[in-house]
Amino acid sequence: MRRLRSDLLVLGAYAAVSSVLGYLSLESSLMAPMWALVALFLAGVAAVVVSRRRPLTAFIAVLALLPLSFAGGSGAEAVLVVWALYRSGVVARPWRSWLAFAAAAVSGTIAALVLAVRVRVGPPLLGLAPRVDHDAWPLDWLSISAVVIAVALIATLVGLDVGHRRRELRALEERAEQMRRERDQEAEIAGVLERERIAREMHDVIAHSLAVMIAVADGAHASAATRPEEARRAIGRVAETGRRTLVEMRRLLTGVDDGITSSGLHPVRPGLEGIPDLVAESRAAGLPVRLEQTVVIDAEAVVGLTVYRIVQEALTNVLRHARDVQEVVVRVAAADGEVSILVEDRSAPAAETGGQGRGLVGIRERAAFYGGHVEAGPRPGGGWRVLAILHMEAP
Repeated sequence: MRRLRSDLLVLGAYAAVSSVLGYLSLESSLMAPMWALVALFLAGVAAVVVSRRRPLTAFIAVLALLPLSFAGGSGAEAVLVVWALYRSGVVARPWRSWLAFAAAAVSGTIAALVLAVRVRVGPPLLGLAPRVDHDAWPLDWLSISAVVIAVALIATLVGLDVGHRRRELRALEERAEQMRRERDQEAEIAGVLERERIAREMHDVIAHSLAVMIAVADGAHASAATRPEEARRAIGRVAETGRRTLVEMRRLLTGVDDGITSSGLHPVRPGLEGIPDLVAESRAAGLPVRLEQTVVIDAEAVVGLTVYRIVQEALTNVLRHARDVQEVVVRVAAADGEVSILVEDRSAPAAETGGQGRGLVGIRERAAFYGGHVEAGPRPGGGWRVLAILHMEAP
């Protein structure tokens, strides 16, 4: 629709100029024949109509019409040449626009020569008798050529300027669209990563808490008949663990610190200071855990949360998979900018099948974030060994 309006505007301007110049030509001493005016006008209209589908053909036709118009018409076809040069500057590459300008300059020079000869000394052109015989026609030719070339140059420069602005605007729009797509992709990736983080945290919290609750509940069930008081305390620990897990899950999913940390429950982001409580909880669940913690790291450091989660997941695997556990060693140490976390248990060989689920994958992902690595597998004589090495600075 926009192109149609543009073509109609050009045709309207061409028709108006053709009407005025044709009338002046008929009334002047040049006496242009009516049939020539009509033929040239219809040819110009045809060139504008086919310009969308065959721009090169239309441009060549317009350049050919210019000398013919100066020879036996009103010269109104010069409007089409100006339009063609302007459009070439807008839509074509700069080198093509300058090539079109050169072609238009050649056509304009020829047209200027034809007009000078027609006005001054030339033989009859298109049935017209010469009006004046004068030796000054070369000067007229040069003057008319200069005017034609100047107008063609202005049309080309204006078209190039408009085209450059349009291309810049289009590039800015494309860049903005690309940035919008990149922003949406980054937001989607961030959402996926956040969901993975929440899933990993949920796994660490729920798996460990459920393993502790199951182990304590089994112990309470076994001692309910013979040691009811001990069973009652065990059931209390199960309830306490469940409430603590519920608080951690709520904070994990909402991200809101509602002040429950001050009540003595786990903080929102547990760190190294929470490992002794974690070990005590595992002991209450029946694991003979021995803690050897020699590293001192800022309690607010994110690496502290990573160490805590790795120890938590490793102890959870022991609770879930190990049988006849004789001893579990948890050792956290630091040296030369690295933190090492060792969790190994001495138990029945059946424990060799443990630790192959999502928990170990989470441990490896946490260690990889700090440029570290994880060694996990059965230990000689039975049991399982998990060794994670972290760098103090995240890459």
